[in-house]
Amino acid sequence: MVGIVLVSHSRALAEGTAEVARAMGVGKAVVEPAGGDPDGGLGTSPELVGRAIEAAGDGDGVVLLADLGSSVLTAKLALEDAADVPGGLVLADAPLVEGAIAAASMAAAGAGLEGVLAAAESARDHRKT
Repeated sequence: MVGIVLVSHSRALAEGTAEVARAMGVGKAVVEPAGGDPDGGLGTSPELVGRAIEAAGDGDGVVLLADLGSSVLTAKLALEDAADVPGGLVLADAPLVEGAIAAASMAAAGAGLEGVLAAAESARDHRKT
């Protein structure tokens, strides 16, 4: 199954979003948070992202979602090591929460890497009014 990693400046935001996404993925989707710095403060950490990618990957690939600014840069750093990720590693151009939920739903349904990525990116178009 395609794994999902949430890169955020906030550990709480990443963990809360992962919780909701897992629920929407009916407990099947593998969603790993990688939020905050290693000490639990605000920031991003390539090491935490790397560990989350390892935990989320089972050979079918991993989709990264990032909140903003340096978390996007941290996710892009992970892409440089994408050859080490079985099945591939991609960064979704998607809103963090909505993208994570859409990605988890598709991953739980058995979609491949491109399908999960497309679902995450389609969340940009979901209006709330």
